[in-house]
Amino acid sequence: MIQVKKSIKLQLSKNLVKKIKQGHSWVYRQALRNTPNVEPGTQAILLDNRGGREVARGFYSPNSPIALRICTTNMGEEINSNWAIRNMTHALNGREAFIDSNTSGYRLFNGEGDQLPGLVCDVYGEHAVIKLDGEAAEGFWDVGAIAGWIVENLKIKTVIQKFRNPEKEKTKVLIGVEPKSPISFKENGVQFTADILKGQKTGFFLDQRDNRLRIQRISKNKSVLNVFGYTGGFSVFAGLGNAKHVITLDLAKPALELANQHWELNGLDSSKHKIIAADAFEFLDENMKKGNKWDLVILDPPSFAPSEESLPKAILAYTKLISLGAQVTEKNGLLAAASCSSHIGQEQFLEICAESISKARRKATVIGVHGQPMDHPSPLIMPELRYLKFILMKLN
Repeated sequence: MIQVKKSIKLQLSKNLVKKIKQGHSWVYRQALRNTPNVEPGTQAILLDNRGGREVARGFYSPNSPIALRICTTNMGEEINSNWAIRNMTHALNGREAFIDSNTSGYRLFNGEGDQLPGLVCDVYGEHAVIKLDGEAAEGFWDVGAIAGWIVENLKIKTVIQKFRNPEKEKTKVLIGVEPKSPISFKENGVQFTADILKGQKTGFFLDQRDNRLRIQRISKNKSVLNVFGYTGGFSVFAGLGNAKHVITLDLAKPALELANQHWELNGLDSSKHKIIAADAFEFLDENMKKGNKWDLVILDPPSFAPSEESLPKAILAYTKLISLGAQVTEKNGLLAAASCSSHIGQEQFLEICAESISKARRKATVIGVHGQPMDHPSPLIMPELRYLKFILMKLN
């Protein structure tokens, strides 16, 4: 399950032992006394900053700000296939506790949240998609062995690897046959498809599952505007919640075509759904000036802050977007604002929402603060891994 490489020793330059023992899985480069130039994915024993006692074990990246990803803090525990299989089994057992026959699209492994650093795997019916976070994870994990374990332990026929590095191939078939069309799967009994080869992320935004169900419950008799609607996940659930009419807005026409297909796939009335290919900011600004409003507005943009450096511009973008969204929301209507930017925490995003609503000269009542579903776990001490924020507000 892992690629066996020689082990090196690293020493902390700061006293981070308590934080690491509490479950923080990352050690940054500036927190290490030595940063040897070895092969990415090399196993490492981490020593404390004082007496040189062992603190943890993990794998090392010589080229990343996150220099060490911790696998275990159990003194002397070997990082081997037995360790990997035990943690993969725990992850699988955890999913079986809440994934039923109504949902065949879910996250099987969620990296550090499942004590499987850098390893992500999503399942779509009989297909699984593996993604590794960076060159160190690629050097550490044996994806072929992991694919074999997945096929042996789940009803999976095909395992695909998707690469994050654009210089590498985009996808690789590890087991089975490359699918020639999008994969069908169910989410809370609703039918969708995922393009696991060319689609964003692993093919679908599985992390919004619980929030889509929330939208279904509040959409009855409402006009709904789904901004950055992509392939129509929120739109379909709004339609199934008996929304009066739904608009799916996105710049990508192929995604909008899939949104229409997903709408029809679930037997919804085509006259109640409209797709619009347009820039979100321009559309909202134009309709604000025209005085057009909707009962429920959903704002689910891509990450505006992919890095710490992009944070100031991201805050401005979120503020502008949410302010425009508020101005096209009916009085006593609902506004759902989402952020998948890990560099913006929940409290900061709530502050952005408050500033945005104020700029729109509206008042809001928070009726829900939500995040990722149970198949996207994270260590308690690592709030940066709770990247998804979903704030549901009632506007006065």
